[in-house]
Amino acid sequence: MKKEWSLDALYKGYQDEAFQNDFKQMKELITAIKDYVGTLADIKPAEALISLINYLEKYELVFKRLYVYLALRQSTNTTDSETAALIGRLEEINSTLSKEKAMINKYIGAIPNLDQIISENEKLKNYDFMLHEIRREAKHTLSDDVEEVIAKMNLSAGSAWAMLHQYLTSTVAVDYNGEETTLSGIRNQAYDPDQRIRKTAYDAEIAAYHKIKDAVAFSLNNIKSQVNTIADLRGYESPLAMTLENSRMKKETLEAMLTAMKEYMPKFHAYLRKKAEILGHKNGLPWYDLFAPLGESNRTFTTEEAKEYLVTHFRGFSDDLADLIETAFDDEWIDFFPHQGKVGGAFCYNLPFIKQSRILTNFDNTLSDVVTLAHELGHAYHGYNIQDHQPLNTDYSMPVAETASNFNELIIMNAAINESEGKEKLALLESQLQDTTQIICDIYSRYLFESAVFEKRKDSFLFADELENIMIEAQKEAYGDGLDHSCLHPYMWVCKGHYYSEVLSFYNFPYAFGGLFARGLYAKYQEEGAAFVPQYRDILKATTVKSVEDVAAMAGIDLTSPDFWRKSLQTVADSIDVFLQMSM
Repeated sequence: MKKEWSLDALYKGYQDEAFQNDFKQMKELITAIKDYVGTLADIKPAEALISLINYLEKYELVFKRLYVYLALRQSTNTTDSETAALIGRLEEINSTLSKEKAMINKYIGAIPNLDQIISENEKLKNYDFMLHEIRREAKHTLSDDVEEVIAKMNLSAGSAWAMLHQYLTSTVAVDYNGEETTLSGIRNQAYDPDQRIRKTAYDAEIAAYHKIKDAVAFSLNNIKSQVNTIADLRGYESPLAMTLENSRMKKETLEAMLTAMKEYMPKFHAYLRKKAEILGHKNGLPWYDLFAPLGESNRTFTTEEAKEYLVTHFRGFSDDLADLIETAFDDEWIDFFPHQGKVGGAFCYNLPFIKQSRILTNFDNTLSDVVTLAHELGHAYHGYNIQDHQPLNTDYSMPVAETASNFNELIIMNAAINESEGKEKLALLESQLQDTTQIICDIYSRYLFESAVFEKRKDSFLFADELENIMIEAQKEAYGDGLDHSCLHPYMWVCKGHYYSEVLSFYNFPYAFGGLFARGLYAKYQEEGAAFVPQYRDILKATTVKSVEDVAAMAGIDLTSPDFWRKSLQTVADSIDVFLQMSM
């Protein structure tokens, strides 16, 4: 089994004739689309709409293939100047179509008999949701020339600042025990069973951020300022309002979820205080022990063992999921290990146009890393269930993006816990609570931080020390007395790439949404067994063509009611009670 992914299914390199031809085809399609848009006034809307869809499908397929290939190559080698140059070239070419895309959206939004035209064409019926989304969003579309300027200026603005953050965090040298390592490598030490190693690694990590924090602060300030400006120009109440609309999610749903989360925070604080007590701390848990393993489950996994473990446990849920996992390992979909220049964390990139995915991890042989693989393979399974959609129907919104990944985590962890006993059971239960605390307390702190940064950035520049203070205050509110307030993490805004996107704000609450929504679906699976699996597949498939509320309604769930979120959180509270009882 190879430990690095293969991208040959996309292209075999930059000299690959297919790669060169796709760049050429992309330019030709842009010219053809520009020419066709110029004739729209002379064509009947029904004919024009079908032609526009056909053009956009072709463009989507060629652009996505090129973009994904370059993004994947850059993620494993952020220092590659050739890749960086090609990404810049691709984005510059793509930006030349911004004016025409705005014109197309306005044109579609203004078609008076849109519903009738859709009803009379089978292909357009498949795009009913997308076309009505375009009509809804048309009111936020600016003039054609302004849209073009925004897209072009972004290349040297938000997009460039995001690349700077990625470069700095992937290349900064961390001084650890007299040797240099990466941020990804040092952050993995947070899971080490030896408290001295965890504390030393934490100190080394914090020290490393001092080298880059000022430059990263400029990245964050300028990205958030740009988003504030764009949201205002487009007539949104705030960046959050823009995010919710783009997420196909109601404000009432977010408020219902946050209401329930805040009600249950004290339960998570109780878990953290108990963990602190077990580890010998009197004033709550210091940050460096947040991920400390408890009990005696110090099992390690090779990548081969991780594959066997995952396939075995997911086979009981669904053969197609287990088969997908085998394929991911065997067909080189996964890039496993950390190294200099590779981005931190983990992600999955779905490639529906070739019916595959690619997964990046920073594998360190622990059970937590196996759970991370399960999480990312959940994203791949989500991609598997939407790959037969039409080319323009393969994007799902941020909240539902974390559904299948968290569902996978529940399957793998609950199976492991049920199979264990004694101290190993306690260790696995605590590991699950540790992860759930991240998607509740930590995610809430990130939501508070980003909300504050957007608000303060309207009239001031936030230097690194102020960003540190905002983060510390957010952590105090979210973690309460569960953590030792003298040992928090003031640089979580540096290491988390989720803040550094000019097109994707508030990529925090979707993790809480996904985790709790998945728990609600998992409860239905426990009640209905194998009969639920086909419905689960239908739900995943529908995420690209329905609002989040309508997707949930397929399972009889009302997301705008705090009661649903309370029921999901109560399942966690029950697990915390078991943990507290077992650790007495």
